[in-house]
Amino acid sequence: MEHAKVLIIGAGVVGLAVAAELAGRSGRDGITLMERHNRFGLEISSRNSEVIHAGIYYPAGSLKAALCVEGNRLLYRFCEHWAIPCRRLSKLIVAREESEIGALERLYAQGRSNGVDDLALLDAARVAVLEPHVSARAALLSPSTGIVDSHRLMQRLAGLAAQGGVMAAYCHEVVAVEPAGGGFRVRYRNPDGSLDCMLCDWLINSAGLGADRIAAWTGIDLDTAGYRIHPCKGDYFSVSQGKAKYIERLIYPPPLDELKGLGVHATKSLDGRLRLGPDAAYVEDLDYRVDPAKAGRFYEAVRSYLPFIEPADLEPESAGIRPKLQGPGEPFRDFVVRHEESRGLPGLINLIGIESPGLTCCLSLARLVADLLQ
Repeated sequence: MEHAKVLIIGAGVVGLAVAAELAGRSGRDGITLMERHNRFGLEISSRNSEVIHAGIYYPAGSLKAALCVEGNRLLYRFCEHWAIPCRRLSKLIVAREESEIGALERLYAQGRSNGVDDLALLDAARVAVLEPHVSARAALLSPSTGIVDSHRLMQRLAGLAAQGGVMAAYCHEVVAVEPAGGGFRVRYRNPDGSLDCMLCDWLINSAGLGADRIAAWTGIDLDTAGYRIHPCKGDYFSVSQGKAKYIERLIYPPPLDELKGLGVHATKSLDGRLRLGPDAAYVEDLDYRVDPAKAGRFYEAVRSYLPFIEPADLEPESAGIRPKLQGPGEPFRDFVVRHEESRGLPGLINLIGIESPGLTCCLSLARLVADLLQ
């Protein structure tokens, strides 16, 4: 039976970052990265806005806040070093009416308490100078918010992991996990459909939407631990190319509802395309189809602050599904990054509920996991 010192389940951006970080630290040979798809990043990591967040929204003291602020700086530095395309476009969170200005002031205070030190509150006149096609009574400017080519980022992380000796096992689906002799026995399906087993000393569960299932296989009660994932789907619509040039920054409404997350917002791609989304709806099935009939709802969501958008400008683009830990109507839940030694499972590190801002936090999460191993 094969044996690995460290087995990482899941080759999304976080799993790849963990693999690269461990490979870069001395004495970390014997690392395997196992992924059920035929290549990296085919689920959460490739179905998002590709935004590098600043760390404004999350409660002070939370992992999301601390890791996002750290991850923002690490990610820009990493991209600069490795020539990965990214851009500090900046973001405007806009108040569409006077009653929303208070929400901006609260976000400003929250961001400052989290260590985001470049925020600025703008009046309507200043917003009009920066974005003349945006309608707003006021706005919060976040200069350190940007976008990144997530595929190129993952490609570089995968390359660094491989250079450090990590064995990537694609088309290998984990089907069972059990504690065994101070480590873990992992049962998996090979590309030809046959079943096999591997022993590992350390098991890093970075399985995204399947992370709760992996945890349950080790004997953890999901509801007692608070590890049950509630999949939440978000759709995106693209805007006609002729309208994409109307804005230069990312434009967001205030986040007024926990389910709706940050609200339907406008993001630019590195090549200048404009898209709207995501919305949010809890789902049972992992269905990535986008209903064209939702275009009207997206138009209604943005027309108050993007008056140049017309219903005919919108076309279905893509969808993503987030592994939320909070269910409908439930309050904020933080990332779970936990060495489960206190549950009698030494060597198991669970990463559960790694949704937004997980992309921004990939390098800071990787550092945290590597520190837990040490």
